[in-house]
Amino acid sequence: MRVGSEIEIPQITLLSYKEGAPEISNVKRADRIHSGSPCAGSWKMAFTAQLDKFRFPPDLNAGISGKRVLITGSGKDGGLGQGFALAAGLNGAAAVGIHFHTSYVDGFDLVNALRRAGVNAFPVQADVTNLGDLWATRSYVIEQMGGLPPNLLICNSGLTEKGYSFGRALREIPDEPLAMRRARVRQHFIDNLQESRLVLDTKVDGFLASTHLWAGEAVYHREPLQLVYVSSRQAIDPGVSVPGYVISNWGVLQLPKVLAVNLGQNAGLVSAACIMLPFVRTGMTDEYANNPRVFGRWQARMLETNEAAEAFMRLLSRPPIELNQGLYELIVEGSADNVSLAWKKVTLEIREEKLDWN
Repeated sequence: MRVGSEIEIPQITLLSYKEGAPEISNVKRADRIHSGSPCAGSWKMAFTAQLDKFRFPPDLNAGISGKRVLITGSGKDGGLGQGFALAAGLNGAAAVGIHFHTSYVDGFDLVNALRRAGVNAFPVQADVTNLGDLWATRSYVIEQMGGLPPNLLICNSGLTEKGYSFGRALREIPDEPLAMRRARVRQHFIDNLQESRLVLDTKVDGFLASTHLWAGEAVYHREPLQLVYVSSRQAIDPGVSVPGYVISNWGVLQLPKVLAVNLGQNAGLVSAACIMLPFVRTGMTDEYANNPRVFGRWQARMLETNEAAEAFMRLLSRPPIELNQGLYELIVEGSADNVSLAWKKVTLEIREEKLDWN
């Protein structure tokens, strides 16, 4: 172990789950935790979820029971993906793959928590925008799932921008030299668009690549696959300051149809749908949880991850053929102390009009 501003975590080999399998205590490859990290100076558990909140009535388990589930972006503690993973594992999934990229500390804590609860959970570390990295997970995931690919793939990403004034100039600072303003505007431009690019790359390129990989395996193995893409209500009712997030979530809505068209005669093997969620309280949104200016147009308060996960389980309990090609929007009604949740099916219609001047 290195003394100083960084901690080096020693290597181990990833273990498949068996009855009584040991917990994973560190990471497959050497990684460093900087001194600003919550884990710097120690190896403390970052897992904060209350498992009992993710155990749901048996009638909600039909869509998950016995499934081989892979969830992208599920490593971050307090995140939506973590909530989906807990819901899957604690309600009867046969196997749960916990995917993460940089959130490996939280990801391994989640795997360990699920294993202690008797769940066949395993970690999957990959950058879904790096095609070589993603491809390298293929044989490992299939091995962990008993020789078969996932039959439920939940494409999730918790990334968004911090927020910026898209298409607007920065406010002037009194007496600021022109050269200084130019430098400030340039840096603002670069930083903000880099955030947007990461969101777009992950949600569009990452979801596309994951779909291509696992739909291909489903067809090869002749194993049915259900795909669920996690989008946002921002896709159809955009807010300000997060243009990359809005655009990427709009793009996600096209994936089920594009996939079906390309599968052709194999389309019956793979079903796909999108869910559009309202504001959910996660590590990314927690700072806005008490700011109704952010979420107030949709709901009285942000949902907790267990509430969103329970609603998702209710939707998943419907037959895959019924959900196939659907876009489903989660509506929040009622007061902050007594919210009620309901799904609506959304149809995006294209209307063409002839132009008189043609």
